[in-house]
Amino acid sequence: MDTSNPLIYLLFKRDDDNSSPPPCAVENDFNGRTNLRILAVFMILISSAIGSFFPVLSSRYSFIRLPDWCFFLAKFFGSGVIVATAFVHLLQPANEALDDDCLGGTFADYPWAFGISLMSLFFLFLLEIISHYLIERAFSHDDSEEFDDKKTIDDASSEVYDDNKVDPITFEMKKVGTDNSENGGQISNIPGKNHYDHEAMHQDRSQIGTPLQESEKENYANQILAVMFLEFGILFHSVFVGLSLAVAGDEFNTLFIVLIFHQMFEGLGLGTRIAETHWPEDRKYTPWVMALAFAVTTPIAVAIGIGVRHSFVPGSRKALISNGVFDSISSGILIYTGLVELMAHEFLFSNQFKGKEGFKKMLFAYVIMCCGAGLMALLGKWA
Repeated sequence: MDTSNPLIYLLFKRDDDNSSPPPCAVENDFNGRTNLRILAVFMILISSAIGSFFPVLSSRYSFIRLPDWCFFLAKFFGSGVIVATAFVHLLQPANEALDDDCLGGTFADYPWAFGISLMSLFFLFLLEIISHYLIERAFSHDDSEEFDDKKTIDDASSEVYDDNKVDPITFEMKKVGTDNSENGGQISNIPGKNHYDHEAMHQDRSQIGTPLQESEKENYANQILAVMFLEFGILFHSVFVGLSLAVAGDEFNTLFIVLIFHQMFEGLGLGTRIAETHWPEDRKYTPWVMALAFAVTTPIAVAIGIGVRHSFVPGSRKALISNGVFDSISSGILIYTGLVELMAHEFLFSNQFKGKEGFKKMLFAYVIMCCGAGLMALLGKWA
């Protein structure tokens, strides 16, 4: 065909544009070895449970309690694992699924994986804005009522606290004229310095039946939101990982080995966050439930995949769309949680890196986090 003629060329292009996409897969790569796949259910259960339960156990029982530096390493190594999971193990596979040639239509015209991830990130941010506003409003109201009840007592000792001024917006107390070796006599009002740390204005954390309980509840509410969002994003991903493993073909052996380490490291990152949350006494079973949910999700998904091995086709149109959409949502959740909660808040807005050796300690934590991200990114080559 002579395409030098513009009219003929346009007709030729129109034929290409209107051509139907290739058909999606109608069967999976399942090649037997059912006994090995059943073994995978228990092996992944064990590796997931070790990763998620060990930090919780270590933080509560002295006979297996590790030194603080071990928990420090696990915490920031897990943060790197989670951030790398968002980009390498979620966003990229989601883009491959939604960009498959067999889908055609709108999926061929727009990078929906990145768009959905972006939308889930902004939606999660909106939820956190609203949640934090409601939480701070509720507990600020409780604190003001408590202050009114004790106004007479405070007035009696006004000569002691008369120079103290409390900022109602930042919950920070400025002390004028007092001796403070770190900042020259005045508590710094740097934005974010006391992020999530205004419970320091209250009494000792170990005391019960005091105004600290309100601060403890507020701290719990803020932390549980972040941990819940983190687990929600990871569990979405775990379901499709298990289904894909159950019906994998020749790549089953490699995928099986990679997933054992993947689940352990991912569980370690989640477990350390669960363990460090200050759980109230009436929520003491919550960390165990959350760790158990992560430990069993992928094995259950593998078992379901074995049961539907003759009908579930990862390359089918429905599977590609559902897998791509949920992986995109999960990536947005983990990107937001990883960058904001696990990196910005931990490194910039917490008090654990204060003091003379704080900067060196921060750099060390950064290197550990990079190691976790690098290892997880390397596993993405085979997963």
